[in-house]
Amino acid sequence: MRIGMMFGDVRGSSPLPVIAGQLRAAADAGFASAWVSQGLGWDALTTLTALGATAPGIELGTAVVPFPQRHPLVLASQALTVQAATGNRLTLGIGAGISRMVESMYGLPTDRPARRLREYLQVLRPLLRGEPVDHRGETLTAAGAIGLPGAEAPPVLIAALGPAMLRVAGELADGTITWMTGPKTLAEHVVPSITKAAAGRPAPRIVAGLAVCVTAEEDVVRSRFATEFALAGQVAEYRAMLDREGVAGPADVLIVGDEGTVAKSIEQLRDTGITDLILAPIGDAAEQQRTTGFLSTVVR
Repeated sequence: MRIGMMFGDVRGSSPLPVIAGQLRAAADAGFASAWVSQGLGWDALTTLTALGATAPGIELGTAVVPFPQRHPLVLASQALTVQAATGNRLTLGIGAGISRMVESMYGLPTDRPARRLREYLQVLRPLLRGEPVDHRGETLTAAGAIGLPGAEAPPVLIAALGPAMLRVAGELADGTITWMTGPKTLAEHVVPSITKAAAGRPAPRIVAGLAVCVTAEEDVVRSRFATEFALAGQVAEYRAMLDREGVAGPADVLIVGDEGTVAKSIEQLRDTGITDLILAPIGDAAEQQRTTGFLSTVVR
């Protein structure tokens, strides 16, 4: 199991130079990958283009870019620009987005998400390879080609949680990325579902993203996380995974405790069958510093 680190809005609002320092420190510490989340602040792909050179050698990923508001011609151009700027180190993580936000903020349809994802991938992946497309389907029209010298097609991972989305990810993508999904659900639902769907193809990459905090005040941190992420626990997509896990809310899948407790949680996740664990240190500056310091010893 490879261990990476997550950056961006999920860790709280930070100036770009701070994120650059965090990325550089992760690369220096030996983390396998660095992932920028896509929220309502920093744009993940632009951030990686701007900062990728500050963290040489490390894999760079998005976790994840919502695709409904980015036409595949636009997203392919953006992704290949990151590839050209970073020496082809990008892994492109995309997702359907939180349906409530996609509808209310962008006025876009969210019905038939698996069908929309399937059609989107059928257009996006040829574009990433530099191939022309001429597609007029049920949910998408696209005609054109993207060609950037020196830019290779990046692997594509899907934020897939439900059975239909995992099936599409297994059949058409290189794997999946989850967020706030606990070890029971990973082992019993995500890993077997996408592995079955990918039969006959290369084994899928299964990347699990979770928040983490190394602290002596576990109850305090859980309570604070429960308040800050309360809305996430009500979102249908995440609520379904929390229900599968048999927990009340996001704070119950937070990795939190002293160094020994966090180490045990990481070992438990290793046993689920995931290929990658990406961790988002949370809390104030001191808590994040303690957390990243300990995680650096784990990856070494």
